[in-house]
Amino acid sequence: MPFRRPLLLSGALALALATPWVHAAKDDRQKPLNLVFDKEGEVDKVKQRAEFNGNVILTKGSLMLRAERMDVQETKDGFYLAYANGATSRQVQFRQDRDTPGERIEGRADQIEYDTRSETIRLIGNAEAKVMRGDQLMQTMAGATLNYDNRTERLVVETGASSPHPNGRGRVVLMPKNIPAEPASAASTPLGLRPSLNLNSRQPQ
Repeated sequence: MPFRRPLLLSGALALALATPWVHAAKDDRQKPLNLVFDKEGEVDKVKQRAEFNGNVILTKGSLMLRAERMDVQETKDGFYLAYANGATSRQVQFRQDRDTPGERIEGRADQIEYDTRSETIRLIGNAEAKVMRGDQLMQTMAGATLNYDNRTERLVVETGASSPHPNGRGRVVLMPKNIPAEPASAASTPLGLRPSLNLNSRQPQ
């Protein structure tokens, strides 16, 4: 199997792709971490670790992770690391609003890792993400793994066997932002009728 390298999006293209992800709702950083779940949950204060099972939903402000199973670890400096895993027929789902009203980020993957300290999100396995403005699709990206660092504004799309596209390829789609209005064609422009000044009325013989 050929070795596949991560596709590092840098320069102008990286900025173009990263821009819609930048400035996720700033208020989210100061919001508490909330978890709800259907099955058993276990909190180990000694190991600073918690485990939750069954339709687990993690929220932090507008950010939401939905998974079948989730492990949450607290770091020594008081931040959290969340490891979310999906079921066989149900991937982990991710969503977060942007500072721009009406815009949001949506993603899904077999696994998702979320680090509140570094503000990084890692979508692993059949990873797909899209940027929406209301019901309008702005951008899409897919690969074996999607890594986004909100602080450095870097997005890395990794190709590989677990990509949702054939042959492990990555994919990025950029929708046009400004589409100029097309001028009306000559065929569709109605023709104005004017009376002729050169024709005389025909006299009866």
